[in-house]
Formats: sequence, structure tokens, C-alpha cells
Amino acid sequence: MAGSSQPSRASIVDSGSRQAFTEKHIRFSRPLHGFTLVELLVVIAIIGILVALLLPAIQAAREAARRMACQNNVKQIALAVHNFESSKKTFPPSSYYYGASDPRNSKWSAQARILPYLEESPLESAINYSDDYGTLKIGSELLSSKRIAPYLCPSEERDQMRIDGDEAHYPINYGFNSGVWLVFDPVTGKGGEGTFFPNSTLGFRGLSDGSSKTLMVTEVKAYQQYDRDGASGTATPVDKPAELCPLTSAFRETGHTEWVDGRVHQTGFTAAFTPNTDVICGDQDVDWTNSREGRSDTTPTYAAVTSRSYHSGGVVNAAMMDGSVQTVSSSMDLLVWRAMATRAGEEATEASSP
Repeated sequence: MAGSSQPSRASIVDSGSRQAFTEKHIRFSRPLHGFTLVELLVVIAIIGILVALLLPAIQAAREAARRMACQNNVKQIALAVHNFESSKKTFPPSSYYYGASDPRNSKWSAQARILPYLEESPLESAINYSDDYGTLKIGSELLSSKRIAPYLCPSEERDQMRIDGDEAHYPINYGFNSGVWLVFDPVTGKGGEGTFFPNSTLGFRGLSDGSSKTLMVTEVKAYQQYDRDGASGTATPVDKPAELCPLTSAFRETGHTEWVDGRVHQTGFTAAFTPNTDVICGDQDVDWTNSREGRSDTTPTYAAVTSRSYHSGGVVNAAMMDGSVQTVSSSMDLLVWRAMATRAGEEATEASSP
């Protein structure tokens, strides 16, 4: 229509094309957002710092859990000993010896004897205590190769079977109190000052120091280096590791690897040194016994078998004869530690906890 003010169709199309082109141009002209290399490196650094901060906390939490599980093992063992005493009216002997070649000898450990009270009755019922512990089988497996869960600390670094020729053994992390130095005198038949020794008929009445002040069991490390059967040593205990080293010669890495064996280097400990003491002889941290129990009719057994653990803070878990569980520090005074290991010494004792 002449004189009309409406735009023509061509101008409308042209205007729309320009608008579409402008929007498309604007859309593709906007900068694309993303991480620059610097930003990525900063993020990685922050993540690394967070991991570095969190890992120690996680590890500490895990160690705390392992330590609590270890304390539970110690408690179970203590209760098993109490139940054994209630049934037999004595604590279990560490072994039985009647003479170096007497066929009645039984090297089976106190730990083997308390198995029924750790819910392991089928294992213990298979034991004939007059048999050699290294050959007894349950089915096709050696009983000595059985892993007994309450006897292994979760922090143990070598929780594994030891193969020795035709024998197979599983280690143990909890040793019974064999005294300070003397373990057994075959001439007199006298045991050490502790609460577990060969041929023992000891009960609660024999703990004149009191059950709450006398050690029952504490931690030991498996696969411990030790020396044995040098037949040296005197009735007076050594006070320092340096005094022990002249008595040592060759070492073997089999201490505390046989839970079935009642001898002190396998299932016991002595308080010659405080917990976690580094007894460095040569380049080894060692235990020592001059003559294994039952090897001689005349030579007493003396031993320095130290309580040790892998727990942080230099501590070991221990149970007293009353069944209470304590965390004992390696900084404990030696005289106090030795007093805790004697059943009738009438010494003052006070445990040191971290």
C-alpha cells in the first residue's frame, strides 16, 4: 500500500539475518573457561598437603585400634589362666622336666595347656603331652603350625608360619613371666622368681607380693634373634646389655616362633632388662639363654628374654596376675620392673604408663 510505514519483507529477513549473525558471533566470541596449568598445580599441592596432614591421623587411629586389639588378647589370656587355675587349683606349668633323658618330660607350653579356655578345646584335646610337640598332627596338618589368633598381636610384622625341615611352627607375641634371671635349676628343682616355671604347682597363695603387683604375661616380638646353650652365666643377673654380650656367640632368628614350646625363649620373658631395651650384641638386638630348660641335669637356666612390641610410644601391653591389663612404658625403672616380675620379693612396685 502506498504511503505504508510497515517494513518490507526483505528488510525483515535482512534484519533477522543480521541479528542471528550477531548472536552467533557473540556466542563464539565468549572466552572458554577451564583450569590453567598454574591452577592445576595449586590444586595438586593443596591435595598433597591435605593427604600429608590426614595420613598420620589415619595411621595413629589404626595403631590405636591395633593396640586395643592387643590389649584384648592380653585380657583373654589372663582370663584363660584364671579359668585354668579355678579348674586345676594351680597355674599351668611352663613345662615338665624330670631329667635330661627322662621319657616323662613334656616341653608343651602353658599356652598349649590353656587352649580350652580360649575356645580352642578341639586343639588341646588332640594333645598327648607325652608326645613330641613337633610331630603331633591334626588330620594332615601339624598342630604346631596352627595359627592361634589370641596369641598374635595385630602389630606383629611377621605374622607367618616358620618351616623347619619336617616341622612347622606358628609364632607367638605373648610370653609368660619367667622371673628376672633364673628360670629353672634342675639340681634343686627350683623355678625362677616369676609365676611360670617347669613343674610348677603354684597357685594364688604363692603370690605373697599380691596378684595385682605381680606380672602374668606381656608382649614379645616374634622371630627374635637369640643365643642359647653357651652354658655360661652366673646366679647374679646382668644389669646392662653390654654385660651380656661377652656371654653370646652365634644368633638364630627363631625366638618366639613356637607357641607349643614351653621354654623361656619361645613362650616366656624375663625382667633382666626393661621393656623394649635394645640389647645390641654385634649388630643384633638379641635375647639370650645359657642352657635351655631340660638340656642338663646340672646346669641352671638363666635367661635375658626381653619384653618387646611394635607399638608406638615405646610401650608394651601386660597383664598382672589379678587379670588387670596395663600399658607399660620402656622408661620404667629397672628395679621396679624386676619387682613386678617376682612373686614373693616383697618389693615396692608401681607401673609406669605413658
